[in-house]
Amino acid sequence: MGNIISLDEKLKCTQKKQAAIIRKRKLLAVRKIFRCTHCVSKCEKCGVQISTENNPSVPEYRVPYNFCDSCSEEYVAYIETLKGKKNEAFYWHNDAWLKVWSSWIEHQGAVDSYLKSKEFERLINELKPNQT
Repeated sequence: MGNIISLDEKLKCTQKKQAAIIRKRKLLAVRKIFRCTHCVSKCEKCGVQISTENNPSVPEYRVPYNFCDSCSEEYVAYIETLKGKKNEAFYWHNDAWLKVWSSWIEHQGAVDSYLKSKEFERLINELKPNQT
């Protein structure tokens, strides 16, 4: 009779474990968004580390993303192509290449929209330490 398990205590323990799992998933979701999309030391497109050697030489005002020099040049070429100034020497800048860039930019917009959503804001607020 001494080993009676309290159902209330068992339920509380299970609820605490579930809450811990949910909190961990929330933290991982936030960490992934910020680590993967907003790292200032890596190229947003290809992921290469940005250093003084591969820092873009094109004016920053033309490139709204954090790119390495190679991706920055490709982005400028993409914009120029959209404006009708296609460079025929870059024969690989075909319709599929345009689609890759267009899709990537659309993805960036979707990530930005997600970060501004009320649900993501709620998630961030839930993960803040209690300020009592």
